[in-house]
Amino acid sequence: MFYAYVLKSKMHDYFYKGHCQDLDKRLAEHNAGKTQSNRPYLPFEIVYFEEFESESGAIQREKYFKTSRGRKFLKKMLTP
Repeated sequence: MFYAYVLKSKMHDYFYKGHCQDLDKRLAEHNAGKTQSNRPYLPFEIVYFEEFESESGAIQREKYFKTSRGRKFLKKMLTP
């Protein structure tokens, strides 16, 4: 399985969108500071994810999350 996911910083108003094959491992890598671009926003929690059969599907969905329409979709999904 592959995943498209959204992380939220626990300390800042910052979201990170990505894709991976192992959510738990990827979250641990982010929180260990292995992704330099988001190191200042540690720690993170997973706030949304979708599951895909193929890596290409997960990549396509990650790209969607990064568009204005995708950000609106996520805001709707993540707002109570």
